[in-house]
Amino acid sequence: MEETSPLLVAQLSDLHLFATPDNKLLGLNTFSSLEVVLQALQRLPSKPDQLLLTGDLSQDETEIAYQQVQALIAPLQIPTYWLPGNHDHLTTMQATFTDTNFRSHKSYRMGAWHFLLLDSSIPGKVYGALSPESLSWLNQELEQCHPQPTLIALHHPPFAIKSDWLDQIGLQNSADLFAILDRHPHVKLVVFGHIHQQFEHQRCGVHYLSTPSTCIQFVPHSKTFALDLAQPGFRLLQLGANGTFKTEIKRVVFSQDLDFSAEGY
Repeated sequence: MEETSPLLVAQLSDLHLFATPDNKLLGLNTFSSLEVVLQALQRLPSKPDQLLLTGDLSQDETEIAYQQVQALIAPLQIPTYWLPGNHDHLTTMQATFTDTNFRSHKSYRMGAWHFLLLDSSIPGKVYGALSPESLSWLNQELEQCHPQPTLIALHHPPFAIKSDWLDQIGLQNSADLFAILDRHPHVKLVVFGHIHQQFEHQRCGVHYLSTPSTCIQFVPHSKTFALDLAQPGFRLLQLGANGTFKTEIKRVVFSQDLDFSAEGY
């Protein structure tokens, strides 16, 4: 691939796989829904240059769940980069993702773009935060990769999304993140998961994007926990060498028997 060719990145998030493939999350089989999403990926006119997994890859934090993730995704033969969410166990992820297609790098270049992956998870907590060490690392990496267009990924949204229950469990120290990003105009995109829905926002020239979950979806602008009938999906990003981008959400058709009486998960 030539340096000037647009990069095609597929962002998948909130897979919530169990050790047992038959297990369901609020009525939805997360293993099967991921299979359908990956089949849609394979039908794309162009093969993605990379897969970006933005957290909550497991529901039960087990080694077998991560083995399931790897077994489903690795055969696609696409470089796969990942970061943890609040439902993940980082040490187990690191020990399990050993296939050559699964890359552990959190700072890397592909084409004309630089990618920085942040861990916003806090053990035992649903909300997230970036540690002082992570913020210092981020600033240092941004200084070194200047002026390359840069995409930053994390799990928790740094913005309120007008959904009361989700806004309580987002990134708790967004101001610290913005203070760094405001000094580095080559940051073009920040992508995240956690909220199980499509979301877009722009701040100081940076575009902030979430992606639907590959399993259950949450109702936008809901005061309390509420499942949505929207289908599972993923986000595609075409990244131009000059720092421009195009993006779209792809959804799949998947039969669901959701538990709408649920008050959480």
